[in-house]
Formats: sequence, structure tokens, C-alpha cells
Amino acid sequence: MGLFGFGKKKGKKETEPAVEPVDEDKVAAEAANAAAKAESAETVLAEPSSEYVGRGEERGPWDVNDEEVPDYDDYLDLGAYYLPFMQNIELRIKANRATQQVLGSTITYGKSSLEIEAFAAPKTLGLWDDVRADLIEANKAASEAEGVFGTELKLPVNVKGGKTVNTRIVGVDGPRWMLRGIFSGVAATDPDSPETEALNKFFADIVVERGEEPLAPRDLIPMHPPVAPAERKAADEAGEENGKEHFKDIPDNKPKGPLSQDQQTEVKTTLSRGPMFSEVR
Repeated sequence: MGLFGFGKKKGKKETEPAVEPVDEDKVAAEAANAAAKAESAETVLAEPSSEYVGRGEERGPWDVNDEEVPDYDDYLDLGAYYLPFMQNIELRIKANRATQQVLGSTITYGKSSLEIEAFAAPKTLGLWDDVRADLIEANKAASEAEGVFGTELKLPVNVKGGKTVNTRIVGVDGPRWMLRGIFSGVAATDPDSPETEALNKFFADIVVERGEEPLAPRDLIPMHPPVAPAERKAADEAGEENGKEHFKDIPDNKPKGPLSQDQQTEVKTTLSRGPMFSEVR
């Protein structure tokens, strides 16, 4: 019943509607809760620090089981994680040359790129501290710095032609997983660049699905070729199982070291999805 008596019929004697008292405290609490949820949907990154707090509550990367996880129905499904919508980016899929097993993805935006990989981690301990220590031990030029995702690494990498590419490596621990991001280009060197801000937020908006299959720490969480939202919706409407088919045949692709997989892979072409993912040839 409307509080102001809208929709009254003409020609009949009107009676005064019963107006229920408004619990102002309850209304204020509901409004505050709605505002909090709306704010959580827009990931707000922390200030640069050696610790990354609030993951799963105030900010991402998210786990599918987090209470405040954003709606990822419109995300691109890669098995181990779901990638959010972002205009004007290119997506490349990284796959093993011999087996064609999908191992990760790389986002290109402007003059920057972000390589994304998801690893299994112990139940009770995080993985990023150990991986970071291994990287520092293996690369004398690596250095630690405070960042919006906690302690990150600055690592210059020698590439073909004698050039050196500066990278920024971040790792975020979640429940039984670690998501690693390798930023290069402007996003690795200029913290105030719009490209850096955009890719930081992109990384923070990723939703990880670890699955329940047994995986050893540092195993790559199995992935599959991209599945667009429309394809997932069509499968759901057709009554197909909404399980993770990519966990049926878990590959034996545990990294020999923190970066060894990068030397065994090649860039593959992915499908296009409107303004979000440009086709790369």
C-alpha cells in the first residue's frame, strides 16, 4: 500500500489509508548497507603499503566464495579465473607449445600489459612471500617495493635484441590460491599513469575459482579456452552441467621455478567480445 494513497478510484467514498509508522533507524541502516555494497562493487585499492589488507571484504582479487564477491555473470570465464569487462584492451591466451594447455592470459592496454596466472596454495599459509623470495634469489637485479597490492617486485628482464624490459610483479593470496600479475610498460614504471590505475583495478576485479580438486602448492590452477557470458548462459538454459570441466584432466604442469613456465609458452589468438576483447592476430 502506498503511503500517499496513489491509485485511488474515482466516484467512491475515499477513506483515509492506514499509514504504518516508518522505522527511520531501519531505513537508515538499509540505506547504509546498500551504499556499502555499491561501494564494494567498485574495487577501491589501498594506498601503497607492505601489507595488502581487506581482500575479499573491501577489495579484490576476489574468490567465488567471498561474501562480497561482485557479480561476475558478465565476466569472461577462463576456468581458473573470470576476467572483468574493460574497454579497449586486447587479450592473449598463453598456452604450452607441446600440449596446447592454457596456462595464463595477458592483457594489453595502451602501452602497458598485464600477465595473469593463478596458482594453487597451501590451506593455511600464503604463497606470495615464498615465491617473492625465490624470485629475488634467482634475480639479483630484483628489488622489493611497497605497492597497492602489498610488497611487490621490480624486476628488469632481458629480452631478445639486448633490450631490457622493466616489470612490476605482484602477488595476492586468497583461499588456497595465489594470483600473480606481471605488469610491464607504463604500468610497471609510472604509478600515477591512467594505464597503471586501469590495470591495477582490472587485476583487483578478477574473480578466482580454485575448485576442489587436489593440487600441490605452486601448481597452476587448470584453465580452459575463453568462454563468453553468452555461451555460459546458453549452456545454463540448455540444462548442461555448470561444473568445471577443465578439472577432469589436470595437467602435470607444476612450474620448476617461479618463472620457468614463461619460457615454455607461446601467445595464442583468442575470440573477440565486443569492445572488451579485441581479436589479436
